[in-house]
Amino acid sequence: MGRTVVTVSRRLPGAVEQRLGELFDVRLNARDEALGPDGLSAALATSDAIVSTLGDPLDAATFSLRPVRARIIAHFGAGYDNVDVAAARARGVTVTNTPGVLTDDTADLTMLLILGAARRAGEGERELRGGAWTGWRPTHLLGTRVSGKTLGLVGFGRIGRAVARRARDGFGMRVRAWSRSLTEAAASDAGVERSDSLERLLADSDIVSIHVPSSRETRQLLDAGRIALMPRHAILVNTSRGDVVDEAALTSALRHGSICAAGLDVFEREPHVSRELLSLDRVYALPHLGSATVESRTAMGMRVVANLDAFFRGQEVSDRVA
Repeated sequence: MGRTVVTVSRRLPGAVEQRLGELFDVRLNARDEALGPDGLSAALATSDAIVSTLGDPLDAATFSLRPVRARIIAHFGAGYDNVDVAAARARGVTVTNTPGVLTDDTADLTMLLILGAARRAGEGERELRGGAWTGWRPTHLLGTRVSGKTLGLVGFGRIGRAVARRARDGFGMRVRAWSRSLTEAAASDAGVERSDSLERLLADSDIVSIHVPSSRETRQLLDAGRIALMPRHAILVNTSRGDVVDEAALTSALRHGSICAAGLDVFEREPHVSRELLSLDRVYALPHLGSATVESRTAMGMRVVANLDAFFRGQEVSDRVA
């Protein structure tokens, strides 16, 4: 029999592609463009495994286009909301992800967004690059300090906890957290205050940072009503998933001054982003860079390799989600 065939949906760091090639018959995507439903369906039909990435529509419709040969989808990323796990399970396809390895870099980027939005860094850079800066003056682009402010964390998993440590120990912030599963004891052990409701957290925080996965329960978790609970001086930061926030409601709140600013790394319909949202001065936005370091992306890829290697050796796969 030939070697195990693995299709990789997008380009990965060189060291990861090299290791995959050493172990498997790898089909790389040289164009580094999205395969789309038809390309993914063809890969499911002709490969033993697929390495998927964020944005690959591995939904029920894609699974139904052709007979499925693949036995495993090794997803490159912690979040796997683009994979219909139930449809995969119905076809006998195992699904894995890569949790944990991007925690520190995403937490670092969260702090960047907090600081960038609070200190109006995006506005300043655009002014400087556009040749509009006329020199230092006492009232120019006054932002707000983060030291001493209350940071509210929506969700308190690995990344939320890492952000809490940075904010508390590095910036002297008061940190509060809300999660359906967070107990008073666990919050105390982590050195944060537990909020008894999401609504109370939003009302009591100067800065709100979101750290929950995308799911039916969290879709538009921050809708117009909940955004309206935030103080007018508040800043909203999102490094989780774009669909957790009602983007139209956020745009309206920023436009009307209901909240002060936003730091965003993810968007509701990415890569398509509302031009109205991006036109607002107090939006500090990045193109989904949360885990975009050589270290994180390589570690994620090597976790994919480990999952595939264990699976095809018939060993227990530590990152199985289906």
